[in-house]
Amino acid sequence: MTITYNKIRTRIHLDRITSNYRLLCKIGGAVIPVIKADAYGHGLVQVARVLAQAGAETFAVGTVEEGVKLRLSGCAGRIVSLLGPLDGEEYDALFDQNIIPFVGGFAQLEEIHRRSEQWGRPLPVSLKFDTGMARLGFVRDDLGVLLERLKALPGVKPVMASSHLATADDPEGGEFVREQGGIFDEALAALAEAGFKVEANLANSAGILAHKTLHHQSQRAGIALYGCNPFLGTDLAELGRGLKPAMEVRTPVVAVHPLKKGVSISYGRTFKAPTDMTVAIVAVGYADAYSRGLSNKGAMLVHGRRAPILGRVCMQLTAVDVTGLPEVKPGDLVHLLGGEGETITPEELADWWGTITYEVFCLLGLNRREYV
Repeated sequence: MTITYNKIRTRIHLDRITSNYRLLCKIGGAVIPVIKADAYGHGLVQVARVLAQAGAETFAVGTVEEGVKLRLSGCAGRIVSLLGPLDGEEYDALFDQNIIPFVGGFAQLEEIHRRSEQWGRPLPVSLKFDTGMARLGFVRDDLGVLLERLKALPGVKPVMASSHLATADDPEGGEFVREQGGIFDEALAALAEAGFKVEANLANSAGILAHKTLHHQSQRAGIALYGCNPFLGTDLAELGRGLKPAMEVRTPVVAVHPLKKGVSISYGRTFKAPTDMTVAIVAVGYADAYSRGLSNKGAMLVHGRRAPILGRVCMQLTAVDVTGLPEVKPGDLVHLLGGEGETITPEELADWWGTITYEVFCLLGLNRREYV
């Protein structure tokens, strides 16, 4: 018999991801699902399979390794690696598994051409342009040399051109979004004039929802695919109406006991009961990717009602206030995310955590997952 100590369960509603994908396609046309980082903690292979059934033909992963894993799982669609090749082994994997890499450096172009001579065929690539993120990609001043090198390197076959928006989810960041769009258009025009026909994509989730003038042949949907509205809490929130969070996280209560007035709980005695209370000890802690930063703030959902966190989050245990909930008992399931009644949203949990929904999903998704 196998016993798993970690009782936390991350439940993924695949039908909600499919629903979000269809909604985004309705708004943005051809949508490339971004399933990097294990589909933001939702499961690389499982998410790709249901989206393929929903009509997705191209998938954007992070690393080449993720692309290989996806291909070996049986994925027959186009696979794009957003990070591109980082070492020699990955260059060969691109050819072997038919993966399209983002390429944003001249050394990468040269290496791909060299490897193409060994493999006996060119490699389709997506040219990555830096239009304002200042991370990776060819910049404006590179265009002349880039076009010369592409013509001299037949082993490199540009089929896509991409860039990434820095402020698309900020209602006050529209000017910079338009500036990035203009720079990207310059790159596309130069490619076209040089005879390179490419599929362009620039819009991310927020770009799909709010910046339709920046829609190209395809768009890349990330956080909205998993049900988070990038404009929640702003005047543009209505644009994300209909998106459904796909992840919920549950774990059991392991003990329930009274806490007398003046008695402290957990490490450091950071919480002392202001009155007689009842507390539940829940089987989750920072070893389960439930942040210690949630100590004394935030809440869990117990029997459909908010139960505030008391004291410090421990490695595998956390205390919550269940005063007034007399039926709580060991074995009851508590929601850390989602749930019925006073549901805990990804945005709320991220706010208590002091981070963003992306990190909440990626970390909680490291726990054992189940699919419904």
